[in-house]
Amino acid sequence: MHVLVVEDDREIGAFVRSGLEARGHLVRLVHEGPQAVKEGEAGGFDLLVLDRMLPGMEGTEVLLRLRRAGVDTPVLLLTARGSIEDRVHGLEAGADDYLVKPFALPELLARVEALGRRPRQFDRSSILAAGSIRLDRLSRKVTRKGKDIVLHPREFQILEELMRWAGQSVSRALLWRAIWCYDFDPGTKLVESHVSRLRAKLDFGSAESVIETVRGEGYRLRLDA
Repeated sequence: MHVLVVEDDREIGAFVRSGLEARGHLVRLVHEGPQAVKEGEAGGFDLLVLDRMLPGMEGTEVLLRLRRAGVDTPVLLLTARGSIEDRVHGLEAGADDYLVKPFALPELLARVEALGRRPRQFDRSSILAAGSIRLDRLSRKVTRKGKDIVLHPREFQILEELMRWAGQSVSRALLWRAIWCYDFDPGTKLVESHVSRLRAKLDFGSAESVIETVRGEGYRLRLDA
């Protein structure tokens, strides 16, 4: 992918750029808000990694200007502010995902690559819905048929990935990369055990599971459940 990184801290910017380039991405690094708007409007990028605190123009203002200009490039917003209100503000400005500083590079890389795999048109709101399941990324609340479902953080992340690709097969390799930041299958049953527990919580003991196993591939979230 061709990635625009906007970060005023030159050391952090160089760190992110080197990590992305090591994964085979092409990276353009800029340090100021107005330059980010100019580069973003010019196009040619598959994804933006955008810091919130920038000289010349705050990151959320950059984002608003790009969205108003019709730029739909996926954006990962970096922020030192981790409150729900700040995350809501970033998502409402048009961010597709967010990462709170300080962050681990493997998580940033996994989030970048997960965004790059998604279709360009998808819901930027905090709420995901598929069939009778609703998931709120900000409050971390999950319901099915109006009933609250309490999930372990890893179970929540797996469900979030399945809901983003609802009706489509999600490979075990994708789950390893997006959730555990592994580029290989370590040969354990960790994914299987987490999916099994997630199924038990979502299915209410039903004979037909909302999560289908796709032989030789991975898992699929049913849209009709």
